[in-house]
Amino acid sequence: MFGQTAVGSSANTPSGSRMFRYEVVGLRQNDSTDRNNYSIRRSGSVFITVPYNRMNEEMQRILRMGGKIVNIEPLGNDAGNGAGKSAE
Repeated sequence: MFGQTAVGSSANTPSGSRMFRYEVVGLRQNDSTDRNNYSIRRSGSVFITVPYNRMNEEMQRILRMGGKIVNIEPLGNDAGNGAGKSAE
């Protein structure tokens, strides 16, 4: 997911090109993550970069994997405006 860019028609809209970084803790290995080519650590933070139009899907996937989102911050031009928010 790192280095992912938004392409296609949604990248032409202001919201479609916005990227966000989730800081996630507590991911665990399960049926969903067994398809990955790498194991999931049970401790420590994992950073996941996701485009605006996939934020909801990614949040649901993280929750299914047993993770907790502890921070969401915008990347790129929006990063300097302090619009990042923490999950509670």
